[in-house]
Amino acid sequence: MKILVCISHVPDTTSKINFTDGDSKFDTAGVQFVINPNDEFGLTRAMWFKEKQGATVDVVNVGGTETEPTLRKALAIGADSAIRVDATPTDGFFVAKQLAKVAKEGNYDLIIAGRESIDYNGGMVPGMMAALMDANFVNTCISLEVEGDTATAIREIDGGKETLTAKLPLVIGGQKGLVHEKDLKIPNMRGIMQARKKPLNVVEAEDVSAQTETKKFEKPDPKGEVKLVDPDNLDELIDLLHNEAKAI
Repeated sequence: MKILVCISHVPDTTSKINFTDGDSKFDTAGVQFVINPNDEFGLTRAMWFKEKQGATVDVVNVGGTETEPTLRKALAIGADSAIRVDATPTDGFFVAKQLAKVAKEGNYDLIIAGRESIDYNGGMVPGMMAALMDANFVNTCISLEVEGDTATAIREIDGGKETLTAKLPLVIGGQKGLVHEKDLKIPNMRGIMQARKKPLNVVEAEDVSAQTETKKFEKPDPKGEVKLVDPDNLDELIDLLHNEAKAI
């Protein structure tokens, strides 16, 4: 089984976020980037298929040279090779077109992406990629097993869970639950050394017009001051909730 894991290069959640050019561009200065958490769950599941079923695992990213350390980390975790589509990811459709092309040309059986990236939270790339490939698609996936050419997946739905079976090729939008957090892999020294020798192929991007354009970013309003109420003074608490916070 050939597996392709889509890796987003995203800011660490502890990074301080700022914007430039009249709040129209994200300021990357001083920001540490990591593997998108939803993608990391998918990569770890792919490693399970490699260890248990002998699958081959490649990782792919759309981005410039600045994303290569993130791909190298994925290689250190255990991926066999990496592909970088040499382009700036302008919008979800552009990214989906690039990834779909790589997936189709590589004849991958299983394409694992995160259900969304934690930077723009678009949540559209996996579904569009599946449509462009004419492949089956399961979103919000929290469990995945593959036997032969059939996959069994469990996904979260409103109020519960749903179990589905689908034929390969299959695209999934994975998330927390696909593996346990305790099973996430941390690169060790041996993996880091091996990653230096693994192939990282750079491919030209397909000429695709972006369908959306970012006009402006805006930070949320700063948090207001915290008002402390004596735990024995319930009347004051109720009054504040009712008349000031308008919560009741």
